Amino acid sequence: MLNEYVRRVERQKVGLIEPTDEHRRKPIAQHVADYEKHLKAKANAPRYIDLAIGRLKALLAGCKFKSIGQITPSGVANWLRSRREANAFGKATSNDYLVAAKAFCNWLVRERRFGHNPLAHLQRLNTETDVRRKRRVLTPEELELLIAAAEKSKGRLGRMGGADRAIVYRLAALTGLRAQEIATLTPRSFGLDANPPTVTVEACYSKHRRKDVLPLAEDLCRRLRTYLAKREGERRRGGDERLWPGKWYRKKAGEILQRDLAAAREAWVEEAKDAAERKRRERTDYLRDVDAAGQVVDFHSLRHGFITYLVMANVPPKVAQALARHSTITLTMDRYTHLGMGDLVEAVGRLAGMGRR
Repeated sequence: MLNEYVRRVERQKVGLIEPTDEHRRKPIAQHVADYEKHLKAKANAPRYIDLAIGRLKALLAGCKFKSIGQITPSGVANWLRSRREANAFGKATSNDYLVAAKAFCNWLVRERRFGHNPLAHLQRLNTETDVRRKRRVLTPEELELLIAAAEKSKGRLGRMGGADRAIVYRLAALTGLRAQEIATLTPRSFGLDANPPTVTVEACYSKHRRKDVLPLAEDLCRRLRTYLAKREGERRRGGDERLWPGKWYRKKAGEILQRDLAAAREAWVEEAKDAAERKRRERTDYLRDVDAAGQVVDFHSLRHGFITYLVMANVPPKVAQALARHSTITLTMDRYTHLGMGDLVEAVGRLAGMGRR
């Protein structure tokens, strides 16, 4: 065995064998398994690992790569294009799959299993031209009716009772936290007695992989104190450490909100004073999850609303960007800010008196 190793080293020195040749012959599944262990060793969040490995496996299987030596940029690009053309996913999801594959190849290079990253020059697509879901922002009045409907609900949705859903909606609308971030919070995530009071999302759960500490409004703090005091008693009886555990945040968050929204709309229609008023309410898009223009209200709409109302309150753009935790000001101002005709009319009205002598 020693002689074979010496001969192999000598052949490598004269260029007859590449150090990566042995790894190229291994089944690609072995490399993926080692890569998954690497991600777990770095203490990444389980959800992040599941998504990254799931996307990587789907891409490798779709491209029919059996070994790492078969990975080619054209193979990956063609598979991603075929999935987009089949309407399986849009540009943003296509980018997510590409990022997962490139990260895997970068790891192969660092581990000296591959001489170079064959996907290095592949660029992500411009998602600005492919907004697959147009979201609508709830008005403050609609938001309060949604919360009221959740509070009155007797049923449980996604392991959450009505009071749980109501506080989750308030938290999302007043902090901009995403559903998956809220699902990770524990009582220790809140610093309600700090100055200022805060909520913290740990780096392993934050979308941009950094620890986020966000300020909380006083009214929200007051409601959280009451809620957490009640939950503390439940936790002592052996409840889950997380306040809102489960997988509700994945695909059910929007469905849960829309069911509460439907209950809010039904109650609002029923409160009409007469038949004429009832008919008028039934014809409007008020509290609908999808309006006449095809705009959708889902859980992520609460984050859009948080950012929109920051901008409408004349918060400096850079401050809004920081609170939104966006990488660019363009994303904050263009994708997440929703202004209606009423907002534009009000802005123009502020110009009254200009140009007069």
